[in-house]
Amino acid sequence: MNIFSGKITNFQDEYSLQKNQLAQLCGSTQLFRDRYIILRILGRGGFGITFLARNARLPGNPLCVIKQLCPKTTSTKSWQRACERFEKEAKTLAQLGSHSQIPMLLDYFEANGEFYLVQEYVRGCTLAREVRRNGTKNEAEVKQFLREILPILQYIHQNRVIHRDIKPQNLLRCEDDRRLVMIDFGAVKEKLVDIAEDSGNKTATTNFVGTMGFAPPEQFALRPVYASDIYAVGVTCLYLLTGKGPLDFERDTYTGEICWQKEVSVSDNFARILEKMVKFSLDDRFKTVDDVIKALNIDTNLSNLTNCLTTKPLSSSQHQSKQTPTQAYASPTTRTAIAIREWKAKLNNKQLHRQLNSYLTSV
Repeated sequence: MNIFSGKITNFQDEYSLQKNQLAQLCGSTQLFRDRYIILRILGRGGFGITFLARNARLPGNPLCVIKQLCPKTTSTKSWQRACERFEKEAKTLAQLGSHSQIPMLLDYFEANGEFYLVQEYVRGCTLAREVRRNGTKNEAEVKQFLREILPILQYIHQNRVIHRDIKPQNLLRCEDDRRLVMIDFGAVKEKLVDIAEDSGNKTATTNFVGTMGFAPPEQFALRPVYASDIYAVGVTCLYLLTGKGPLDFERDTYTGEICWQKEVSVSDNFARILEKMVKFSLDDRFKTVDDVIKALNIDTNLSNLTNCLTTKPLSSSQHQSKQTPTQAYASPTTRTAIAIREWKAKLNNKQLHRQLNSYLTSV
């Protein structure tokens, strides 16, 4: 008996699943490619079907994820674009998969005219499900989220890749070690590929990829940049703080930007950071992940700087009235010289005091 965990929405979907080889293998002991035991369907979309499987040839039969390309299209051009995106995802995972917070690519192959991608399985739940289960997060928790996700984003941008579909549903909290994992690189775009390079057939390279509300204006204009991912991370922060998706917020009628400020309770400094992350205009938004990290460090570490400061007051000999902070500063060498002079002055005073006592005694 086949086991389907995906929701079947119409007869055509059910019929296509019944014809799908991997779907038919769900729950059976028959191996796919003499290696994989297909357990169940993890998810489905317009791009393909994702299966949970075990590798029967490796010790311990470790779990893995098999993504099968099954685009809902009858157009030859659309199928070709889907294949290109699928192959790009495999290449990107191969390029980025050594990172502990990005699923590792295990295999990529074609079988009977079908394309498959096998990657590491991460046991956990998405941030979207985490918020539904446990409620919204506070400022400290969202800042911690940023400390976790920004290094991942920094890593993929350093590899000249734009994710283009960052959202709570594509961020997993691993049950084993609680690390945050970024998934679904099917929407990635290599920065080096110029959208206009194929001016004769732009439809092959300029289809919009992303999610409504999480994608900024330039992404809808088919010109995604690194800052587009920063916008999506900012909108994800708003979701974590409020539990509301970007389309559930009111919009400024003039700018079209999200009106979120009255929905959250955060410090002024953090509000300014979030505001700059989700600006519609690229000129007003953070340009790079480094810029966001720098702003967060200023905000989060300022209160801790007092532990690094010298709070001992200056000695009377160092203190001068109406002295500016710059003038009051003394280098270590200068402070040593001052201490030597003070010590000599005290020694001279003692000698003078002894001489005076000797004189008075003699008199």
